[in-house]
Amino acid sequence: MTSLSDLPLRDNLVGKLPYGAPQDPVPVSLNVNENTHPIPEEVVEDVVAELSRAVRGVNRYPDRDFGELRAALAGYLGHGLSADQIWAANGSNEVLQQILQAFGGPGRRLLSFTPTYSMYPLLAAGTDTEWVPVPRPDDYVLRPDFVARTLAEQRPDVAIICGPNNPTGTSLDLEVVEAAADAFDGILIVDEAYHEFDAEHESALRLLPGRPRLLVSRTMSKAFAFAGVRLGYLAADPAVVDALRLVRLPYHLSALTQAAAIAAVRHADRMLATVDDIRGQRDRLSDALTKMGYTVHPSGSNFLLVGGFANPGATFDALRRQGILIRELGIPGHLRMTAGTESETSTLISAISDLGPGGAPSE
Repeated sequence: MTSLSDLPLRDNLVGKLPYGAPQDPVPVSLNVNENTHPIPEEVVEDVVAELSRAVRGVNRYPDRDFGELRAALAGYLGHGLSADQIWAANGSNEVLQQILQAFGGPGRRLLSFTPTYSMYPLLAAGTDTEWVPVPRPDDYVLRPDFVARTLAEQRPDVAIICGPNNPTGTSLDLEVVEAAADAFDGILIVDEAYHEFDAEHESALRLLPGRPRLLVSRTMSKAFAFAGVRLGYLAADPAVVDALRLVRLPYHLSALTQAAAIAAVRHADRMLATVDDIRGQRDRLSDALTKMGYTVHPSGSNFLLVGGFANPGATFDALRRQGILIRELGIPGHLRMTAGTESETSTLISAISDLGPGGAPSE
């Protein structure tokens, strides 16, 4: 049987593995930071009605520039944004890939502060962009002087800052974004995939005016509970949007994706009604694990990075055997877990408590 090693891969792809987290059909799946709350029924009905209308026209190509969706997303984001400042693709991963296709590539460099989203180096490799990881401080918090100094010294072509950061949950102060934008003349991406869960920090959208190389990326996968639809988007200067149109595939957003997303944005308030409950379950999980003696890192997202596990792999396996999936990330002593429904959170708290100190499974 032919294997990857038998194929003439590009040199920078040799030895790499595809991105992926376990997708076991377990009762409690808390490993990929989904919104575990179902979509409200009235929203489902409207989405289905829009899909029904859209499917009657799928013998024709969809709107290539999805103007109605871009206008809807601009209205949702506010900040005086217009449709020509919005772009969208099949998940924020594709948005980021298109940015690197336009502004990265051979001889160019992408920098970010690690640990961070594990797709960034994979997207860099896929676009032949050099990956430059810079370790975060021990508390994972980025500060303006550190970020500005790093960017001024490294001079990457593209830099990306995730806030709240995945997998640490660390929030991002706007002063850091301002310092980063002033420190170098490359493309600066602020990945706000989890922004709706952060009740205390402003969006970098406020900083867009006068900064044509600042891009703010968002997704409907998390707070909007629309992970299966695959809709990511960004806000930026119209010239950046024009650049992304150079590299996108024609008709990359299907008529069905556009219809579903437009309907969901129309019900934004209802779709985001679960956010407060998820924050509450996140804080409840944090309190419970802290009382058990674990180190819970501050989080502005819908998940927690938790330290203090004697053997994270063994804890992961023990929970998996009980039908609970969380995420092992290779950070020594740490595991990441999504805040689920009240019932799911209760199940997780109980299971970790039963494992005993340090999450060590009984022999």
